[in-house]
Amino acid sequence: MTEIVSFDSLGFDDLGLAPQLLKALTESGYTTPTPIQAQAIPVALAGGDLMAGAQTGTGKTAAFALPLLQKLLPLASASASPAKHPVRALILVPTRELAIQVEESVRAYAKHTPLRTLVVYGGVDIKTQTPHLKTGVEVLVATPGRLLDHIEQKTVQLNQVQMLVLDEADRMLDMGFMPDLKRILALLPKQRQNLMFSATFSNEIKKLADEFLTKPLLIEVARSNATNDNVTQKVYQVAQSDKEALLIQLLKAADAKQVIIFTKTKITASRLSRSLAREGIAADAIHGDKTQQERIKALDAFKAGTVTALVATDVAARGLDISELPMVINYEIPSAPEDYVHRIGRTGRAGALGVAISFVSPEEDKYMVEIEKLIKREIAKEVVEIEKTTARPRPASSNKDSSHKPSNTRATQDATATKRLPAKKKTIDPWFDKPYEAVIAQKEVNIRSISTSKAPVAALLGGLRLNK
Repeated sequence: MTEIVSFDSLGFDDLGLAPQLLKALTESGYTTPTPIQAQAIPVALAGGDLMAGAQTGTGKTAAFALPLLQKLLPLASASASPAKHPVRALILVPTRELAIQVEESVRAYAKHTPLRTLVVYGGVDIKTQTPHLKTGVEVLVATPGRLLDHIEQKTVQLNQVQMLVLDEADRMLDMGFMPDLKRILALLPKQRQNLMFSATFSNEIKKLADEFLTKPLLIEVARSNATNDNVTQKVYQVAQSDKEALLIQLLKAADAKQVIIFTKTKITASRLSRSLAREGIAADAIHGDKTQQERIKALDAFKAGTVTALVATDVAARGLDISELPMVINYEIPSAPEDYVHRIGRTGRAGALGVAISFVSPEEDKYMVEIEKLIKREIAKEVVEIEKTTARPRPASSNKDSSHKPSNTRATQDATATKRLPAKKKTIDPWFDKPYEAVIAQKEVNIRSISTSKAPVAALLGGLRLNK
């Protein structure tokens, strides 16, 4: 690989972009490219393969979307015929949230061009995506699994793809997408341009680059696996059982307007969001068990400010683009140190300041050691005193809640139990209190007393032979 060390700081109008793209950038409020954009766009426009690494929040999407659109402009058509709009650029991403975000950005940059864009991902009915595919699109953003679904149903053709983008390539490997990637790449034309973007560079990523890229140029605008200097990182040492109390205490004291809280499991995320809501903190959860509509609704509410605390698993660690997000809290430390980098990369984006707080229990110390090795820095450990709070009294009128009320003494419990046990009542008829007695003899008497005036019944039909 050939490494590009630096590029002079340029404006977007110095990068050779088309007027339609520059107009869209101006309307979006972008005037100066970020370092990754200034370096990656000229290389991508030149037509070579690219392997680019930058910490999250530095504008990687525009770094590949703008040159991609620029190269497709000569092929754009205003015709309504689907044949005039084949898939010419494929962008593969690991998660649904990231797919939606990337497609929104690409569509915003292409709004003054005839180029069409579409996003396909799992979690929704595939039939809702098929009609849009049949109308024809030049730029397709997809998660690998759903793209393979469309390929099997023959609703998409990839034989005219000229550009392939692998975004968050390291995450795709972590999520086990390698077999899907190989199946998809085998269907693409061999003559194509490949762009790979990743927040971290591991040995596995470099092996992937060697396998799928052709003499790629390497661009790194920051130290590999580095965290953003705009983010203040803190570590609070706390017992696992005290984490919830500490979280509620911090959120109330900080009066946080927006905060993402990361957990390792879906169960913890759901339980924690309910606990925060009971404490008067507007909270919601986002994880893999939520439907796509529920996840989009939660994200929209968070972006709108009606939800202040979004509890999420690592499914949301990538692809969430919240402008000026002030705080991220790691309620549980990820077992993969790279996930820590992506989690705290949600704050401190585009030059803004941010705070990343991690709750570390004694059992999680080993994970923190690996994280510090990865980011090549040690984070100071702090101990926060947890305020003792009195449990809220539960309504006495509720039978459901009364079983949870603590008694002051054991004697009170015994007295209450005694009151609840009704005294045994005596039966009115003494016959019901007699012990069990056999009734065979009584049955024989009853049999003999059967009236002989009745018509005889055949024995084969269950009749009785009576003695006269």
